[in-house]
Amino acid sequence: MATAQRPPEAEQSFEPDAEGWRRQRVSRSMEAVHGSIAPREGAGFWRRLLAFVGPGYLVAVGYMDPGNWATDLAGGSKYGYRLLSVILLANLMAVLLQGLAAKLGIVSGRDLAQACRDSYSRGTSFFLWIICELAIAACDLAEVIGSAIAINLLFGIPLFIGILITTLDVLTILYLQNKGFRRLEAFVIALVAIVGLCFVFEIVLARPPIAEIVRNFLPSPAIVRDPGMLYIAIGILGATVMPHNLYLHSSIVQTRRYQSTASGKREAVRFAFVDSTIALTIALFINAAILIVAAATFHGRGYTGIAEIQDAYHLLTPLLGAGAGTVFALALLASGQNSTLTGTLAGQIVMEGFLDLQIAPWLRRLLTRSLAVIPAAIVAALYGEQGTAKLLVLSQVILSMQLSFAVVPLVRFTSDRRKMGEHVNAPWVKALSYTVAAIIAALNAWLVVQAFTEWMR
Repeated sequence: MATAQRPPEAEQSFEPDAEGWRRQRVSRSMEAVHGSIAPREGAGFWRRLLAFVGPGYLVAVGYMDPGNWATDLAGGSKYGYRLLSVILLANLMAVLLQGLAAKLGIVSGRDLAQACRDSYSRGTSFFLWIICELAIAACDLAEVIGSAIAINLLFGIPLFIGILITTLDVLTILYLQNKGFRRLEAFVIALVAIVGLCFVFEIVLARPPIAEIVRNFLPSPAIVRDPGMLYIAIGILGATVMPHNLYLHSSIVQTRRYQSTASGKREAVRFAFVDSTIALTIALFINAAILIVAAATFHGRGYTGIAEIQDAYHLLTPLLGAGAGTVFALALLASGQNSTLTGTLAGQIVMEGFLDLQIAPWLRRLLTRSLAVIPAAIVAALYGEQGTAKLLVLSQVILSMQLSFAVVPLVRFTSDRRKMGEHVNAPWVKALSYTVAAIIAALNAWLVVQAFTEWMR
């Protein structure tokens, strides 16, 4: 099976070529592992599909990171199961956008950062790079805080020390990267499995009513009529798609070796879509499980004000029995550590893609982690748990502000026939994608205004 062709090197140009790119590709995304994973020669359908399993799970961890837990806990404790339909809708949006990101990477040979650099002026590309770096730092901030909270809950270590401990995960990343990309994917999948099993355990203890769960996966008009419910619903929808996941997915699908023919790319796009859809379905289960456990445990017993992770932990064991709180904290720790791995890769991809600049992975990791650890450590030392909770909210606001700057270019590139050829979005996909982009932009704008209004009170 042939390796995907590397586009010929050419002089940098600011006039679009026949494919609509202002610059030619001069480097591959994640050069060291590009095209390094392939099915065996003559492999059948299922073995070829299995070779593409992995990137979707690295992307899915962004949909179950600590930044999402508070919203799910608040929704379940205050409104029971009624917001399950919103989680489902958010997941469907994610499936669409991640599918487009994978297609862009496979068809164009560019990740989203490279595509922006090769399409826009230097000034525009630099602006997009800066705000993307801020978003990655904000995401890393949420993961640092989430992991530190989990360490505090499990071992009683103060938040400030826990935040410093999280800097050591750079060693894990460096070790796994040196062992090959498949090892990194396997480690992430194992952590996803731990989170999933932990919440299966929680659901068994909580014993939620199955019929009510199924019924609430259908949208209810009450969500729109109740301002409080609408606010949390918009929070779930608006903060679902992580901007760095779009950059990440468009790059790591290129670690697969596929034929550079139209049929080879078409098969690769199909396999990548299956991989990400299954992985995001698991993320849907975990997000829904957090809300279901909160609804069954807290809402039904009158604890309707649970919105912080620490409060949920302290109440789970008294209400559900021994082990419930510990398993909850273990899932949080696995979730936080998983997200830091993918955040590191996204940071590397964004810097290389926008600047065409490669730096050592350990240095990239330290830069990103320092931007997260320093403010988190200062806030934890000065204000304790309450301060870190507010910082967690602020990190999600920053993510929301950047999201449209990733979604709009993605939809635009994959809807451009010159860039995508026969793989261009079908008219209905194009219309749906722009609709989703507009909804996300509107919801995030509303979220940002509301969050800053609340912050200033």
